[in-house]
Amino acid sequence: MLDYTSFSTLLLIVFLIVGLVLLCFGGDWLAKGASGLALKLDINPVVVGLTIVSVATSMPELITGMIAAGQGSTGLAMGNIIGSNLANSALILGVAALVSPIIIQARLIRQEVPILLVVTVLFTAMGMQGFFKSGEISHLEGFILLALGALYIVFLVIQARKGGAEDVEGLVEEVKDASNVSLMMCILLVVGGSIGLAAGADMLVGGATEIAVRLNVSEVLIGLTIVAVGTSLPELAASVAAAFRKESDLIAGNIVGSNIFNILLIGGGVSSVFPIPVDKGLMVIEFPSLLLVTVLLWVAFYTDRKVTRKEGIFLVVLYALIIGLSIFAQSDAGLFSKG
Repeated sequence: MLDYTSFSTLLLIVFLIVGLVLLCFGGDWLAKGASGLALKLDINPVVVGLTIVSVATSMPELITGMIAAGQGSTGLAMGNIIGSNLANSALILGVAALVSPIIIQARLIRQEVPILLVVTVLFTAMGMQGFFKSGEISHLEGFILLALGALYIVFLVIQARKGGAEDVEGLVEEVKDASNVSLMMCILLVVGGSIGLAAGADMLVGGATEIAVRLNVSEVLIGLTIVAVGTSLPELAASVAAAFRKESDLIAGNIVGSNIFNILLIGGGVSSVFPIPVDKGLMVIEFPSLLLVTVLLWVAFYTDRKVTRKEGIFLVVLYALIIGLSIFAQSDAGLFSKG
């Protein structure tokens, strides 16, 4: 691992950018390679899409969180989880709705969004001081989240096999593209993707942590902003592109699914290995904001079964307000700890 304290601030910014690029490409390579290998084993494309691809596309955030927590930067790991969900629900959905109103599938209102709300409430409860008498998200709580994540994946597969395959049609087509990749190329993609993820996460975490020290701000805030938005850029680009293609019905499902996986797989995966202490300041702005945005997401979906441009503007402004309050609280009110 590099000694990031010896580099200039400009070079640290370069490391951040390179790290994000490696994470994006590494995640894509891993997903495509793993999908190709699974398809060569004659596994159903729907199952591959809902399991292997879903997990592989969460790898950038998971590896980033693991490396951050392993280096003692648990605040950055927690900030990334909360920040990614805030960015998905408010920034990405809002920007996509500005391009084209987002059509909402009835299944999301009936199943996925309520699941997301329950999972978000559970995650918030785990983060509260005094929950399980630890003031942290512990190993046990991490395993609980991981178990719920596994159950959620099984639930998705069962639903798809019962006739909900149209909901994952686009995902299945994407998976089938991997079937044309040779066995050797699949192996190379898996290996290259894994190396890219590890190297990218190390650069991102190392650069972000050192920048936090030099700016005299908390790692939580860096994770909430720079790291979270950076790791969400692929989803933002994909959502905007889908909105331009008038495929907005897929956007909301991808965002809700990503948020559920962020909490269950990433939050659970990191805390099951490295317990994550929770700063009390997160209970003032960040966790309440996460709950608020999730509830507003449900309301926006329920009204007319679409997210309008006006609602998109509101979500983007709300995201900016939340981030602004977090920056103000960190710099003036001292609500965050340094680690």
